[in-house]
Amino acid sequence: MPGKNLSRDEAQQRASILAVDGYRVRLDVTSAPDPAAATFRSTTTVAFRCTEPGAATFLDLLATAVRSVTLNGRALDPATAFDGVRVHVDGLAAENVLEIEADCAYSRTGEGLHRFTDPADGETYLYTHYEPADARRVFATFEQPDLKAPFTFTVTAPAAWDVWSNGAVETVTAEDGARTWEFTTTRRISSYLTAVAAGPYHVARDHYSRELADGTTLEIPLSALCRQSLAPYFDADEILGVTKLGLDFFHETFDYPYPFGKYDQVFVPEYNIGAMENPGCVTFKEEFVFRSKVTDAAYEARANVILHEMAHMWFGDLVTMRWWDDLWLKESFADFMGSYGLIGARTRYSSAWVTFANQRKAWAYRQDQFPTTHPITADIRDLEDAKLNFDGITYAKGAAVLKQLVAYAGSEAFFEGARRYFKRHAFGNTELGDLLDILEETSGRDLKSWAAAWLQTAGVNALTPQLTVDAEGRITELAVLQDGDVLRPHRIAVGLYDRDADGALMRTGRIELDVTGARTVVTEAAGRPRPALVLLNDDDLTYCKIRFDAESLETLRAGLGDIGDDLARALAWSAVWNLTRDGLMPARDYVALVLRFAGQEGNIGVLQSLHSQAKTAVDQYADPQWRAEGERQLADGALRELREAVPGSDHQLAWARFLAQTAGGAEHLGLVRGLLAGSARIDGLEVDQELRWSLWLALAAAGQAGDEELAAELAADNTASGKRQYTQCLAARPTPEAKAAAWSAVVDSDELPNALVEANIAGFALPSHRDLTALYAAPYFKLLERVWAERTIEIAMRIVGGFFPSAQISAQTLAEADAWLDGHPLAAPALRRLVLERRDDLARALRAQACDRA
Repeated sequence: MPGKNLSRDEAQQRASILAVDGYRVRLDVTSAPDPAAATFRSTTTVAFRCTEPGAATFLDLLATAVRSVTLNGRALDPATAFDGVRVHVDGLAAENVLEIEADCAYSRTGEGLHRFTDPADGETYLYTHYEPADARRVFATFEQPDLKAPFTFTVTAPAAWDVWSNGAVETVTAEDGARTWEFTTTRRISSYLTAVAAGPYHVARDHYSRELADGTTLEIPLSALCRQSLAPYFDADEILGVTKLGLDFFHETFDYPYPFGKYDQVFVPEYNIGAMENPGCVTFKEEFVFRSKVTDAAYEARANVILHEMAHMWFGDLVTMRWWDDLWLKESFADFMGSYGLIGARTRYSSAWVTFANQRKAWAYRQDQFPTTHPITADIRDLEDAKLNFDGITYAKGAAVLKQLVAYAGSEAFFEGARRYFKRHAFGNTELGDLLDILEETSGRDLKSWAAAWLQTAGVNALTPQLTVDAEGRITELAVLQDGDVLRPHRIAVGLYDRDADGALMRTGRIELDVTGARTVVTEAAGRPRPALVLLNDDDLTYCKIRFDAESLETLRAGLGDIGDDLARALAWSAVWNLTRDGLMPARDYVALVLRFAGQEGNIGVLQSLHSQAKTAVDQYADPQWRAEGERQLADGALRELREAVPGSDHQLAWARFLAQTAGGAEHLGLVRGLLAGSARIDGLEVDQELRWSLWLALAAAGQAGDEELAAELAADNTASGKRQYTQCLAARPTPEAKAAAWSAVVDSDELPNALVEANIAGFALPSHRDLTALYAAPYFKLLERVWAERTIEIAMRIVGGFFPSAQISAQTLAEADAWLDGHPLAAPALRRLVLERRDDLARALRAQACDRA
């Protein structure tokens, strides 16, 4: 499989004959401040061994031009050696030194070396992002995770800039208006984990020390970076405080000293993902630098990501999967450790498992019910497959399954297994079997059958309670029914809930057991009084959808918000949302539950999830004939709760943002405009810049924001965030011209940076504008293969997913999607997967609408 899309077979063949001793990479980015300069100079010197002298191989490189290729002192003709994506070399010796000099392109897509110029002050910033395979956009490399090597980076940059990489700074020399930074050589790491950041970043510094068991002291320099214009908002003390708590926790838990020297954390603009675990130089999206007030859920999410990336220093960086099939060996573990660590590290975020149950697992349940679902250990044929597998299964389902494994094998056995795993495979690559062998040692359990059921099969089980009760109201039998294509072993807790003297629903009994097969009897329940609520998977030990018996469901309809325990209540909310998505509960019933009980929801993260899900229920799952009534109810509910919320509270801010999302009537939009103008006021609500843009988006979507008004708001907030929000507002206007402009800006040109591509798509695709966007369904299906061929995969994925006619929920749209899939059997598998998943969302919405209509 030639070209950009490196196959697993090619990677295996290359690794079978090569071992890499080290890279020296020299980059010259002195041209970066000049917007007319499209490229930078990249020189790679790689030393490697070959077990088959005389053989041929290739390095991966996406470059504008290759200037020279020299193998063992022999010059090769770049015109024949470089085909645009690979540098081919033959006649290899047992030991080789290859030097490649190239011109590589600055990126605006967040892939490779991304260049950003800050509209606030004109300063330019660079950073790299590579996973899974974009290091080849910056230097020539063997782009696969199992050809690890030490890396030495040298970067020449403008004299006023600073530069960061994985290693510590070794020397800095100045000459001719530039400075050259040489960094210490890294330990053996994979190419996708290397990193460079350069520019006039604002820096906060700290230090971490720890006495080790051998009597030595581990010293880790810490830093946190952001753009200069964000420095006034940068709460580096909070970020570095969580960092130090995390380092304490992971050292205590993993018993393996942090192996990468320093620990820099760089918050960067226009980032495609949440964060990336580059050892010694972690990168984060700069939206984690909060310019305006956010709820505590945002701070918790940031802390979770900090610990997630820190867990990767061990799971992923120290020990790395051999190929992307076993991506879960790092992502599932890091996702699990992010939540586990918030509790274990004694941060202030004590509701981490509530957030996990309500938000992360919702992502997993959705992904796992697509026809494209896959086992946690997936079949990854090539890099395009790998790119799409950074999904809810690899992250959230895998993390949930690990939580089940901890319950199944025992916490101490699990973490002792992790400690042995790091020591045994440090700086190496592993597969599933390597981890299972160690966990079997520490737990004494046969985990191969467990892994076969949980890691090597796809799909989610549903667990339903089945009760029989005698004339005196006592349980004669309680059984757990398991449904699904694969029946798995589940370690669960069954919670029995009744009302206390104050009317709260409190747990009066808890039974922990193993569920196996289609029907498992809960023997300990016999003879107990029939409770008001039977909650399966109490404490959220396993990964499953939970259902309810009829009486328990009626209890929830009458009093879901009365459940006293935060996690139990979150599980109930998750369960009724799954019932709605599955077409088993009418969307209007779910909306009624939210409107009745969301106002008393104490957990702010759960509340914000309810807002999002209720809006989805109205936009997608409600009978179109009832949709307008549902929209009105949501807006009225948001306005009511906003006025009743505690002044200045997180809940007040959440309801204000929800009002901005739902406002449609004259009363709602009048308040929105009044809040912007200052003529209306909600006690305690600060209408700061981010909230202002949310309110402007509401007016823009309703056709009540003029061009001059939006331009004036941008002038007052001439920042990267302001430009992004302004772009979304323009695309959100309910006119054919606005939709045409947004479509054209994304589809007809590749000049926009990734952030503005996303903003245009978000404004274009508002569900309330379904009549305006309907005429784009046919053009959408015609452009798919062209977009996939011409754009980078990151941008192509956004266009394919974002412009799918999701708002056109009809049998006709379903037929159009099916016709494209049937007519393009040989289209790229990753492209077909994206279309098939959006098609499945459409079919689910039609089923849910039928339920709501009935």
